[in-house]
Amino acid sequence: MNSIRLFFCAAVAICCALPFSSAGAAEFRAAWVATVHNIDWPSAPGLSPATQQAQLRAILDRAAQLKLNAILLQVRPMSDALYASSREPWSQFLMGKQGVTPGYDPLEFAIAEAHARGIELHVWLNPFRAASNASATLAPNHVAKQHPEWVRRHGAQLWIDPGEPAAREYVLSIFQDIVRRYDIDGLHIDDYFYPYPVKGSSSSFPDESTWQRHGVKTGLSRADWRRENINDFVRSMYRMVKSTRSSVRVGISPFGIWRPGVPATTEAGLDAYAQLYADSRKWLQEGWCDYMAPQLYWSIQPAKQSFPVLLDWWRAQSRGKDVWPGIATERIGSNRPAKEIVDQIALTRQGTNSPGHIHWSMKSLMRNQGGVADLLRAGPYAEKASVPR
Repeated sequence: MNSIRLFFCAAVAICCALPFSSAGAAEFRAAWVATVHNIDWPSAPGLSPATQQAQLRAILDRAAQLKLNAILLQVRPMSDALYASSREPWSQFLMGKQGVTPGYDPLEFAIAEAHARGIELHVWLNPFRAASNASATLAPNHVAKQHPEWVRRHGAQLWIDPGEPAAREYVLSIFQDIVRRYDIDGLHIDDYFYPYPVKGSSSSFPDESTWQRHGVKTGLSRADWRRENINDFVRSMYRMVKSTRSSVRVGISPFGIWRPGVPATTEAGLDAYAQLYADSRKWLQEGWCDYMAPQLYWSIQPAKQSFPVLLDWWRAQSRGKDVWPGIATERIGSNRPAKEIVDQIALTRQGTNSPGHIHWSMKSLMRNQGGVADLLRAGPYAEKASVPR
């Protein structure tokens, strides 16, 4: 293990010592902008439209200063909308109450401002989460009100049941509406498929009635049936996007470890394959995305969850698709210096003609956490990069 660590440290040192490229070289440099619970934007619910717009301009200005070339903006966090929708309610994270218009179209505004700065805008959508608080006041046109037969309570949350074929079709139709109406560059989903287990509870997702109506007759085990529901959604989503607007790239950001023990040195407290029913390796191998951004939020050194070991494993599954990992810039602190992020970016540039990475999240870049923005400007982001195509 010591020899492996020495190898990675030497590789990082060599890569950091060499200039990456001349201006215009291709590298996907992105950051997530989370709207759920006002993590990144807007900073609080109920701000005036002018303040919301000023904050978004500031985010895009910082992205341009750092020479990022893509932003992944969350516009459907909980079956709601941060864009003008005739089918789902305005998000509560805009004006403080679900269904209240902000008086402008945030997505239209974001696209125009991003493109004016030479930055791609990818919409980040959560397919099946309906509400993080089952007791929340929901607008009349929210899916839980319109189609309560599709919605399940799991812990404190409401969830659209992926086992309901009509519910999957509904979500796909919402996605297609965005692809048709907006000049987006990408459509992106994250790691929420079937919900994460409720901490301290052994209760399973309450889909017994769905299983009896749709699952039993398939001849699959319940776990395989759940996985096939998600497989069907991902496959259909990719085909729908490409048939609607072929230039829009599809990205998926799954949990960073496919299964515990894969690769052999890896340990994890969550089995995304068995608990979220997310066979993300299959999606990558089948080509049901244009890029995959596994959330590799661990450091370079640990043996149990090693950033370079996991990155190499994901790339080995890719069959020509791009693997642009999520990196945990947010975790910079006493145990993770900002240089760790620079070193991870250096590793993403090795062994590929299409490098890329995504920062979680934009807030850490806005506040220059641990001096990371300064290090990026002086080092890996000294030169501008175009987006790989």
